[in-house]
Amino acid sequence: MRALLTLACAGQFMVLLDNTIVGAALPDMQERLHTGLTGLQWIVDAYVLLVAMLLLSGGVFADRFGRKRVFLAGVVVFTAASVVCALAPSIGWLIAGRVLQGVGAAALSPASLALLTAAYPAPGERVRAIGLWAGFSGLGLAAGPLAGGILVEAFGWPAIFLVNVPIGVVLLLAGLRVLRESRNPGAPPIDVPGTLLSAAGVGAVTYGLIEGGSRGWTSPVILGSFAAGLALLAAFVVVEGRVPTPMLPLRLFRRRLFTVSNTAMVVVGFALMGSSFFFSQFFVYVQNTSILVAGLRTLPTSLAMVIVSPYAGRLAARYGFRVVTGIGLALAGAGLLALGFVHADTGYGNVWWRLAVVGVGFALTMSPLTGAAIQAVSPQEGGLASGVSSTTRQIGAVLGVAVLGAIVHTRESGGASFAAGLNSAFLVAGAVTLVCAVFTGLWLTAGRPAAGVRAEGEPSLTAPAGRSTS
Repeated sequence: MRALLTLACAGQFMVLLDNTIVGAALPDMQERLHTGLTGLQWIVDAYVLLVAMLLLSGGVFADRFGRKRVFLAGVVVFTAASVVCALAPSIGWLIAGRVLQGVGAAALSPASLALLTAAYPAPGERVRAIGLWAGFSGLGLAAGPLAGGILVEAFGWPAIFLVNVPIGVVLLLAGLRVLRESRNPGAPPIDVPGTLLSAAGVGAVTYGLIEGGSRGWTSPVILGSFAAGLALLAAFVVVEGRVPTPMLPLRLFRRRLFTVSNTAMVVVGFALMGSSFFFSQFFVYVQNTSILVAGLRTLPTSLAMVIVSPYAGRLAARYGFRVVTGIGLALAGAGLLALGFVHADTGYGNVWWRLAVVGVGFALTMSPLTGAAIQAVSPQEGGLASGVSSTTRQIGAVLGVAVLGAIVHTRESGGASFAAGLNSAFLVAGAVTLVCAVFTGLWLTAGRPAAGVRAEGEPSLTAPAGRSTS
């Protein structure tokens, strides 16, 4: 059982490490691949977009076709894609490799969690196992900037992808020997139309946001991508309302607590991923540090998240989702606004605390928002609610990199410096986060529970108990 837990945690660690290690390598990628800001946005968003769109389907695949099989398939795809990324001779090949990595991660991550939930049927043991799994996620996030800085400084950007290869090989060989197959015969069928429409719709909108700065916001290609994206997303809503087993049951959004928590989670992904995309670039291009130093200097955000995150659920159980989330978003928004006023001559002693405040703020929001989404649904739908919460955060991340990157690109096109563009991006991210803090403070309440849904204050094994909505 311990071996299974170790494998599941290691798989999740590898996926989460990739989320932050790439950020440290972006300046080196830009120089060696001769690409601009648009190319860097695609390097990040190609991965995040596929994870966001396939995450829910990955969990269903694992339950339906075998958790061990999907986990190992995810490991193989992710590892092979990492080799493609490392050997990429051009930006196009690198983006293609990142797409494949996203596919592998969307299978590996939910399958690893499904293996744990199947192996630990006792509620107490399951909670502890999932706690360790989540802890390794935090370690992956925290290790990324430092590991990325060291590897890039010593070997160049391909090394951040090659580091996945030995991990993937060990996971595959150990998984073949240790893991036992399990599946859920009652798992719903795969919602293929919904998956395709959502991926195409969000992808078209993302294309318009990323390419609009260079092609022109009124060019036929950009206007067409926005129109196509909105049409595809409208078709997605229609299809999800009609198919018997939708990947995203729209009826859940009739519950205010569920809708507000997921809306706030989009903002969290938007502001956190969109701003952290620029952290290393700020230190390298604005303050002229090395890539290794930049990686070290971005650590306050991820370390603050790792330290504070374990306490967020307890605080929400004591003081309520609304209070903890509102405070967290307010802190994160204030930290991002403060980053909007840093410049080339700002000493690091006056920068690190701003990064730390951002990390503390977002650490206080993510677990309570997921807990609120889970509490809004029936106990049988807790896994689905958790998956939707992760998906909305990833969608926000896609949009954050695209929108904030477009702001920087537009400012530069207008004659402003890169540093001025970064200031504008941080200020926008901070303002959006503060507005969301007010929004959640007013509306993050349960209202009247639906049939089968836990009432306010009823204990839950998957969400914080107590005064859940403040």
